[in-house]
Amino acid sequence: MALTSTAIKNAKPGQKPYKLTDGRGMYLLVNKTGKYFRLDYRFLGKRRTLALGVYPTVTLSEARTKREEAKKLIAKGIDPVQYKRDAKALQMDEATNSFESVSREWFTKNRHTWTEGHAGSILRRLEANVFPWLGPKPISAINAPDLLSTLRRIEDRGAVETAHRIKQTCGQIFRYAIATGRAERDPSADLKGALKPARSRHMAAITDPKQAGELLRAIAGYQGHIITRSALKLAPLTFVRPGELRKAEWREIDLEKSEWRIPAEKMKSRTMHIVPLAKQTRAVLKEIRPLTGRSKYVFPSLRTGLRPMSNNTVLAALRRMGYGKDEMTGHGFRAMASTILHEQGWPSDVIERQLAHAERNSIKAADNHAQHLPERRKMMQHWADYLDQIKNSDNKKNR
Repeated sequence: MALTSTAIKNAKPGQKPYKLTDGRGMYLLVNKTGKYFRLDYRFLGKRRTLALGVYPTVTLSEARTKREEAKKLIAKGIDPVQYKRDAKALQMDEATNSFESVSREWFTKNRHTWTEGHAGSILRRLEANVFPWLGPKPISAINAPDLLSTLRRIEDRGAVETAHRIKQTCGQIFRYAIATGRAERDPSADLKGALKPARSRHMAAITDPKQAGELLRAIAGYQGHIITRSALKLAPLTFVRPGELRKAEWREIDLEKSEWRIPAEKMKSRTMHIVPLAKQTRAVLKEIRPLTGRSKYVFPSLRTGLRPMSNNTVLAALRRMGYGKDEMTGHGFRAMASTILHEQGWPSDVIERQLAHAERNSIKAADNHAQHLPERRKMMQHWADYLDQIKNSDNKKNR
């Protein structure tokens, strides 16, 4: 006799499990833990049992539909139990290898290389702009048109720079998937020229004190070579031009006088420039002197001590820490100092002289290397102390 919904609803557990049959091998197993639809069948001469679902989550009608689907598989020579296992394994595999799953794995692997703020920005962009459309898809199945369609949604609302940033991030995720065997190619590479060009930012810089503090903490935790880390530390302390920093020579630096005298031939203004050295700056130089003190350069090339470090070394380190070209550059430390020192009320003449901005009057320029030097010494020590303050503070307003 076939089962009815009423009979199933009224079935009560007994001392022992029992079955209520429905026909064609299907029955309801009733025990103290619940009511379970089952199908008994024979496959290749062996008796098998297929779970069809738990009542009332699965209704009688739904259980019968599953029974008929299983019968069709058996008729085709397919074992329903194995088919169900394979389908579940495929589903799990697709979930593990979905774009969102791989993205979050990539994010976790790389998070330690970014500041907290930058890491948060990356994840928020993906969650808001990419995961709703590409997240559930297997990463290996995503093609260039799929990615472009998602990026166009961002572009169409006017966020062109964000679209370019997300394209770059997605490219990193696809390359990670390739490296881990879950994708064969990076579709973002096919989108060159497909988006509107982003407006270029000249000498991108971080000028917000909170973000500057995050950057300084990232520099302090930089895991690269000590020479590169020392250059990164001196860049905000001295805010000289990147070329002036990387070409610094030990003969130019007088730690006793707390001065770095950059020769005229190295300066854009073609006049000698004095950089007062704060105690924090001297500490960085003293730390690296045992390593590079016998070299001509404070920051020699990592390959040979006969040349200064590459002009891309500091920039590449910023990129490894997660700062994109539209967020921070080696030149950006100058804009950081200029902006914040002006906001703090330091005289513009003192700041501009320390920045060594070219003097248009050549007669005046020849003698201005020592101009405002006492005030500049005070300002440079104040600046170093301020950098310590924002580096050691978190989520505080430092202006």
